[in-house]
Amino acid sequence: MKIVVIGGSGLIGSKLVNSLENLGHQVISASPQSGVNTITGEGLAESLAGADVVVDVANSPSFEDKAVMEFFQTSGKNLLAAEKQAGVKHHVALSVVGTERLQGSGYFRAKLAQEKLIKESGIPYSLLHSTQFFEFVGGIVQAGTVGERIHVAPAYIQPIASDDVVAAMTSLTIGPPINATLEVAGPEKIRLSDLIQKYMGLKGDTREVVADEHTPYFGVEINDSSLTPAPNARLGEIRYDQWIAQPGNLR
Repeated sequence: MKIVVIGGSGLIGSKLVNSLENLGHQVISASPQSGVNTITGEGLAESLAGADVVVDVANSPSFEDKAVMEFFQTSGKNLLAAEKQAGVKHHVALSVVGTERLQGSGYFRAKLAQEKLIKESGIPYSLLHSTQFFEFVGGIVQAGTVGERIHVAPAYIQPIASDDVVAAMTSLTIGPPINATLEVAGPEKIRLSDLIQKYMGLKGDTREVVADEHTPYFGVEINDSSLTPAPNARLGEIRYDQWIAQPGNLR
């Protein structure tokens, strides 16, 4: 199959391109760096010509409410219109576990708007909702830093290695459209504050981790069900302790 990966230069996109190429598919890694821009429409028609499947794993460069909504709506409309013109048979997209429950956040409102465009496009689709990646724990620390303390919510999360996300994305991409949403999560549930404490301990960072239920996550307060999947979710195989022990992952 010819598969176009929108956002193919990012963390998930680059790994997905490699995964699909290793299975023998013709894969186009599409991003502004390669001359394909879903906001302006530049290069879309050319890259999608003859494509069987389009996978969208692109993310907004800004998480500010207005900017992120404009990104996902503009990008989604341009991409889906180009897919219709090209006769694409399957649209696959990556979103977030809990998107529909976190509508107090501008980011998650924009992700839900993106999903609505996909569902209403008439193009057969598959959506993957993933929990937070192990790779972004450091970013959560940075976002929660107040002076010499790290403020994070004590809510349960079920984080996942990006390699397990890519495995799930690969299966969806090469399979028939499911016209539904599949959830994928890591194998272990842990409180976010405990995860951050473990990360800080491994780094030798002695700053205090404050478990504060009012600390927002992407602009919205969370509880134990906000970021955890349904019981029938697909579970990854890589545990956090295994992942963090790999060279280069403790950053």
